Amino acid sequence: MKPNKDFDIEFVGLKLGLHDFEYNIENTFFQNIDFIDFNDINAVVKVKLVKKTTLLELNLESKGTVDINCDITNELFKQSVNNSFDIVVKFGQEFNNENEEVLILPHKVHKLNVEQLIYELITLSIPQKRIHPGVLDGTLKSDILDKLNELSPKVNISTDKGEIDPRWEKLKEIVTDK
Repeated sequence: MKPNKDFDIEFVGLKLGLHDFEYNIENTFFQNIDFIDFNDINAVVKVKLVKKTTLLELNLESKGTVDINCDITNELFKQSVNNSFDIVVKFGQEFNNENEEVLILPHKVHKLNVEQLIYELITLSIPQKRIHPGVLDGTLKSDILDKLNELSPKVNISTDKGEIDPRWEKLKEIVTDK
């Protein structure tokens, strides 16, 4: 995949000091890099670049929402993508991005493509387990939730007579035999 030139920052011609860049991120951004976990996205990424004599300091900040499906009910919902991170760009003999806080570019490079940084900023702000807010607060009414509640195991360790099932008593003995 070829980097998108819209995300190139030509830092050679910039004066020393602070420079601001802003990118509107939509669904086409992720379609171009074959990432299909989102249904839709509407986010703004602000990049603050501080140019110094021997290095660059970058601060990336995203604000917006992503339409994704809930892992439990498959219902569509909006997840916020508010995140930020800092990275220092230094110059050396060869490219090196092994450190997550420091990026090393070769001396001959005159521009920095921030597409990968924006991708990481947004995708890392999405939780691994995507749960619809209505599931968490109990306001979502769904056939899938009703079926899950119906099929969930019933937690009842006591018998009808009010005594505890003897199988559970044996397990309690194991715990107390230390």
